Amino acid sequence: MIDTTMKKLTKLAAAAIAGVAMFIGTNANAQSDSKLRFGIGAEVGVPTGAAHNGSNIYAGITPRLQYGADEGLAWTLTSGFYNFFGKNINTPVGPYKAGDVGMIPVKLGVKGFFAENLYFGAEAGAGFETNKGGNTKLIVSPGLGFANQKWDVSARYENFSGQSVNYGLVGLRVAYGFGL
Repeated sequence: MIDTTMKKLTKLAAAAIAGVAMFIGTNANAQSDSKLRFGIGAEVGVPTGAAHNGSNIYAGITPRLQYGADEGLAWTLTSGFYNFFGKNINTPVGPYKAGDVGMIPVKLGVKGFFAENLYFGAEAGAGFETNKGGNTKLIVSPGLGFANQKWDVSARYENFSGQSVNYGLVGLRVAYGFGL
């Protein structure tokens, strides 16, 4: 039952992202001063907490929609997919390979620029584990970054909590973006 629900949620999230991207694509204009931006990022990092017991590295892809609300302030909507790659673990009964854990994050956030191209970001939302019996986690994520008209590079800590198993990641995101 839970596996079927997660598959439905995964398909729903993918359809929502595709729908937003198609809507944006049909309404995009060539203005570089547009308040609306879209970026696609590649991520890599280190799992922390309970996730570090079964994984040494995560990688992900994260599309982000950004709205420039005011001078120096932007609202964000970020989703995508993270994969925590299972590692080899030695136990008293012998070695085994931990399984991968997938996560679909859906986060709302804010970016506050405190100097030219430098920002503090904060996001919160839900994370949907895609493995069998996966749970929904509360996500809270502060970070620092550099952004210009094309590139957005940020480092952050992300915490996943809920169902008595909490973990996190320290990650680096490099994204290419453009105005819509």
